[in-house]
Amino acid sequence: MKLSRRLQLIMEQIPPGSRLADIGSDHALLPVAAVQAGLVVKAVAGEVNQGPLQAAAKQVAEAGRGDDISVRLGDGLAVISPGEVDVITIAGMGGSLIASILNEGQDKLSEVKRLILQPNVGEDLLRRWLIDHAWVLVSELIIEEDGKIYEILTAVPENSSPVRSNEELYLERTWQTGEAGDVVSLSKDLLIRMGPWLLEQPSEVFIAKWEGELAKMEGILKSVSSSQLASAEAKARELNEEMKQIREVLACLQKDKR
Repeated sequence: MKLSRRLQLIMEQIPPGSRLADIGSDHALLPVAAVQAGLVVKAVAGEVNQGPLQAAAKQVAEAGRGDDISVRLGDGLAVISPGEVDVITIAGMGGSLIASILNEGQDKLSEVKRLILQPNVGEDLLRRWLIDHAWVLVSELIIEEDGKIYEILTAVPENSSPVRSNEELYLERTWQTGEAGDVVSLSKDLLIRMGPWLLEQPSEVFIAKWEGELAKMEGILKSVSSSQLASAEAKARELNEEMKQIREVLACLQKDKR
């Protein structure tokens, strides 16, 4: 089965022998491909709406994988039982919605070993949820596909992390880079906003994303600056400071790449 690059990268984060729940599975492309590739022994494709559910059921039937993949109607993690799966993928939603799904289904997470999450927006909200609930990122990927930029966040329970704890991952640090010894401070908030692993190995796509974010913030700043509301001045100061920090980070990264 031919997957998009985004789904292919998500699938590559699934350990062999996994029991998978793909929440918001749409056409069940990911679980079908993961079963066919031998990565997944059993899968649940969850959908909250009848249309996508029927599309998923059709895909599973056409692939002849009805014995391996259960297609279920339900909201979020309500489609699985505690202990039924050890890997959960949730892709193509906002970070706030993904965090809400995880929050409401916490009783289903006790035996889950890996979360693979692809928020369309609001990655920082998801990172904060993971920190607050003792999950730690072991990987962050960023790609551009069909003119859109996606981040793929892979997390494990903090007590089983093979790499760093959240305290280590988000430790505030001073970052010296470039031949001129340029220094930029990376606060915990900035690491959460931009991504701790992505900052360590910045790509052209990462740079492009944050240049685009700065352009959006410029538009917001222009609107705020013209407002007569009492809170506008404080908001403008906050935006200016945030933009200054991001520009400093991007400037250092780009000097390193030269």
